[in-house]
Amino acid sequence: MSVTLTEAAATHVAGQLASRGGGLGIRLGITTSGCSGMAYVLEFVDEQVPEDQVFEAYGVKVFIDPKSMVYLDGTELDFVREGLNEGLQFRNPNVSAECGCGESFTV
Repeated sequence: MSVTLTEAAATHVAGQLASRGGGLGIRLGITTSGCSGMAYVLEFVDEQVPEDQVFEAYGVKVFIDPKSMVYLDGTELDFVREGLNEGLQFRNPNVSAECGCGESFTV
């Protein structure tokens, strides 16, 4: 099981952590939400939870709880710029469908 970050995503996250004054990394999780059933949740991590799985790329750590890992295995986080928009993009091989607005997905 693994989750990866591209170099662009790691650079973006490291910059965000530096802007807020530090942190151990980011937590990626899944919540029930939206019209397709699930949505990604991102938050800064200041303290590791013992059951977290931790993945590191380019010096940035990603923390994932065991319940979310089932849905996130194989996911790659990338940082993309498209026109005036920019943000993290999730490339999740487990997704079978996404809602029209792109905010939620089904596995």
